[in-house]
Amino acid sequence: MTDVKREIERKYEVADGEPLPGLAGAGPVADVVDQGVVELDAVYYDTADERLGAASLTLRRRTGGSDAGWHLKFPVAPGVRDEIRAPLADTVPEEIAALVRSRVRGAELVPLVSLRSVRDVRHLLDADGALLAEASVDTVTAERLNRAGGTARWTEIEVELADGADPALLDAVEERLAAAGVRPSKAASKVAEALRRTGGSRARSARAAEPVTAGDHVLAYLREQREAILARDPGVRRDLPDSVHQMRVATRRMRSAFRAFGSVLDRDATAPVAAELKWLARELGTGRDQEVLADRLTSALDALSPGQATGPVRERLASWATARHGSTRGHLLGVLDSARYLALLDSLDTLLADPPLRKQAARKPDKVLTRALRKEGAKLSRLVTAALALPPGEDRDHALHEARKRAKRARYAAEAAVPALGGPARALARAAKKLTSLLGEHQDSVLARQTLRELAAVAHAAGESAFTYGVLYEREEQAARRAEAELPRRWRKARSAFPR
Repeated sequence: MTDVKREIERKYEVADGEPLPGLAGAGPVADVVDQGVVELDAVYYDTADERLGAASLTLRRRTGGSDAGWHLKFPVAPGVRDEIRAPLADTVPEEIAALVRSRVRGAELVPLVSLRSVRDVRHLLDADGALLAEASVDTVTAERLNRAGGTARWTEIEVELADGADPALLDAVEERLAAAGVRPSKAASKVAEALRRTGGSRARSARAAEPVTAGDHVLAYLREQREAILARDPGVRRDLPDSVHQMRVATRRMRSAFRAFGSVLDRDATAPVAAELKWLARELGTGRDQEVLADRLTSALDALSPGQATGPVRERLASWATARHGSTRGHLLGVLDSARYLALLDSLDTLLADPPLRKQAARKPDKVLTRALRKEGAKLSRLVTAALALPPGEDRDHALHEARKRAKRARYAAEAAVPALGGPARALARAAKKLTSLLGEHQDSVLARQTLRELAAVAHAAGESAFTYGVLYEREEQAARRAEAELPRRWRKARSAFPR
């Protein structure tokens, strides 16, 4: 069983033996109360090549203090981390191991460094005695465990905001500390400081070179999407809002780049990886499409007048959404733990480490990427024109859905080209996004009508009124017709943004 704590803190360098400066009167701090000294012992774990450290993740097993157990920390923003806690055990608990599986994969988590801290704790209280923050002076002894490096010792000040307290307090405290000559720590965490002092970190990498060629720009974009997949994986496992959608978008962006920039990367080499990304996107989409539909139908139901809502429609819709979410979530977790998914991540690493570049990759990006965007525009134009020529109905719905997928691909290709082409690519990405949104509204109405037919049939079989489902169906049909009527104008704007 895990707990989650949002940790907002700042660390400061201080000389050994130097006391905590007086903090009473710093912002709302009215009193500073001594809480005594505690001893903490933590062992930090990582792979031998420090994959967690490269992603700014920290995993430790702590004994001593009030929070003994396994702690996994994810960066949220500078000075802000989510700490996932699990009970103390001899080995890494499965619920923690799952959250780093996309990073670790088949590698072993090994003890990296041991930290022993003697913590002198103070509570910062407001005028009513409410806890604002905890400030401590930590005397830390570090010992390298995974390779030669010896030991190190230092002292630091740590100020952690209490739950619900105003983050502005940390600015007031920092101002007081600065006046006393105390400066922020250069290291983001104790383990980072320990690694620096005991022989460095293998996770440290050189700064990426500025993209120059067409290949540089495409590969930089692909690496961003690979990192987005890895970064969203724990959020999907934790069922965090929008995490499934963002992970799915990253897979689509990679596939779009493979296909749009075939003159840069050999498609024969990228095709197997693209096929696996399509599989992953499909698996992710099952739950995501259900979430979108549930929100859409619930909002539509809320907008009805009391006379239009008859029967237990809301209860049936809620039951459908909950049942679908539970079943798709269990399946999705199985996908993320599967050998196929982990093999896909390995394939992405291999491809990006030794990319199958073509001759065009070595050329300057302007002409190469512009030509690719021009081709995307031509393909999209054929699909939109063909769809608009069809009468309303299933064939047009299908054709518009295909156009939507191509518009997304054009948008992602334009986004990838922005660092090289600047304003024109940015304008194209915006126009393609607006077109995609309109086509997405149409497709959502198609899916909503399918779901409403299914729910109406179930309600009818149970002896319930299907009237409300009919009202909602009619409104969805009207939404589709409005989108179709708007499409020619929206398409003209998007078409004008493509390079000629």
